[in-house]
Amino acid sequence: MNTIVVDREKCVGCKLCYRACWRDVIRWDEKENVPRGVYMEDCAECNWCEIICPHEAITVKIDYSRPFPSPYIPGKN
Repeated sequence: MNTIVVDREKCVGCKLCYRACWRDVIRWDEKENVPRGVYMEDCAECNWCEIICPHEAITVKIDYSRPFPSPYIPGKN
């Protein structure tokens, strides 16, 4: 399963990563004022959370051991 690593020293609490996650994988921890990867099984590996972070506080670690989906070939699937 993929993981999201947050560097708490770099994170300023801007919530851009939280807003960028279109799969709703990242939730905001109001108490700690940091993002949390909660539904990692739904991570689409788009890396928008990592890309959008202006302070480079987010790293997405992709699990390459997962099987890739089979390609869709019209007329064959």
